[in-house]
Parts: sequence; C-alpha cells; structure tokens
Amino acid sequence: MQPFDYFSPKTLPEAVEILSRHNGDARVVAGGTDLLLKMKGGRLAPKAIVNIKRLAELRGISETSNSKLQTPNYHLPITTIGALTTLEELRRSPIIRERYPSLCDAANTMASVQIRNLATVGGNMCNAAPSADLAPIFIALDASAVIAGPGGERRVPLEEFFVGPGKTVLESGELLASLEAPPPVGPSLYLKHSPRAHMDIAVVGVGLAAQLSGGVCESARIVLGAVAPVPLRVRRAEAELIGGPFSAERIDRAAKIAAEEAQPIDDVRGAVWYRRKMVEVLVRRGLTAIGGIEN
Repeated sequence: MQPFDYFSPKTLPEAVEILSRHNGDARVVAGGTDLLLKMKGGRLAPKAIVNIKRLAELRGISETSNSKLQTPNYHLPITTIGALTTLEELRRSPIIRERYPSLCDAANTMASVQIRNLATVGGNMCNAAPSADLAPIFIALDASAVIAGPGGERRVPLEEFFVGPGKTVLESGELLASLEAPPPVGPSLYLKHSPRAHMDIAVVGVGLAAQLSGGVCESARIVLGAVAPVPLRVRRAEAELIGGPFSAERIDRAAKIAAEEAQPIDDVRGAVWYRRKMVEVLVRRGLTAIGGIEN
C-alpha cells in the first residue's frame, strides 16, 4: 500500500472542500470493505483518504414530505437513506421493512453479518460493481442519488448514476450524500442467482417493480444486474407488459425479451448463454410472483 494523507472531516462542507482541493486524487472511505482491499492489492493508490464516518448528516433513514413533487402516491413521504447507512441498518429498518421489503431481501443476500455492519449503502453504490445487489432494486424503485459538491446539492436518477464498471457520474469534489426513494406504487421484488444463497456475488440479479390495477399493468420497471457494464433497465421487456393484462403469456414474452436485451459476458461465474437463460427464468419467476399468478 502506498503512503497517503488522511483526513477526517467533521462537516459535509469540510469534506467537499478537502475533496475539491485534491482534484480527483482523494478517495472517500466509510466502511472500507471495498476500497481498502483495492488499496492493499495495489489496484488503487490515492494520494489522500477522506474518512466521512463522522458526518452525522449522512446517517440514518428518514421520511420527508412528497407534496411538492406530485409523484404517484404524493400524499405519502419520500424515504431518504443516508449514504453512511450500513447494509444491516437498511435490512433492519422498520421504514424499509414496511415500504420496501425488496430492499431488505436484497441486503439479506449480501455478505456476512460482520460485513453488513461495516459496509454502507453509499459505498455499495459508489463501488459501482456490475454485480452489485442493491443497485437493480433501487433503480426498479425509481430512486435518485443526492450528490453534494462544490456547487451545492444535485439529484440524479440512480439509473443514470452508473457510467461503467467502477465508474459513476461523481465529479471532482463530489460525494454521494443519500438516496431518495419515492413512495412505492406497487409490489417489488429482488431475485438473485448465485452458487450460494448468501455471501456470494450474483451471476444474475433482477430488480422488479410493477403497478397493477384491475389485472392491467400500468407501469413496470425491470432492472438487470451482473449482465451488463452497469445495471440495465430492459425497456422493451417493460413495454411488453404495460397497458395490457398482466397475464402468464405477457410475462413469458417479457422474460424472453429481457434475456435478449441483456449484455452478459463469459467469465468464471457464468457463460453468456447461461446468464441469458437465468435472466429469463428470474424475470418470469419474479413477475409471476408479483402478479400472484399460479403456474
């Protein structure tokens, strides 16, 4: 590991100032479960480390008024998840369990209890691994990233936050402050295929959310993980569902289209053909469960 300068700011503006001063040569650390491994392995050698664990404003899960945004279910609050929220805090949160149980399901598949008590939601997003478990379901829930930087605060739809493996839209001096999830408009699910049920990286991950009314699909979001450089919304598959009956036939067609839209690669965890087939299987399984359709 190469020598580096260490900073532990007490406020968010101080952290932004330090990051700006180092002009891209500083890295943010919170849980350290990804960054420190990369540094020890020689894959990263930042000149400065900015420990943000003392920034109280980045902690916690809270609800705020949604009345100004006029989104679906605008009478219900928006949920804000601080970047320093640990995976275990996310999994155990009464707010998350009530409103977004699919997030709990995703967090429950990740790592060990020890790692979940260290690893943060913000770190999981900023690591930007194609196989990340939280990103597909957060995107399916239409979440946004709240970014703090020298110019103040900006919001980016989470599906636009990732630009490549290990790369995000964060610019010099910026850090991820929180995620915002709008009120759910219908059921959602996260499904994952991996060699082991826990403590393993996804071969395929699928985040699903749908709004159903009278057996008709009014909206749908299908997001794939581990089969593209970034979490991938399969919009043709979504379009197959929207506006028609949420039937087994439509679900089957949407699942096949999702497999076609996937962009997998061959690697040690799975071949292209296998990943496409698992996309089809998981999308069909998830949509069938959401629709309450018996096989």
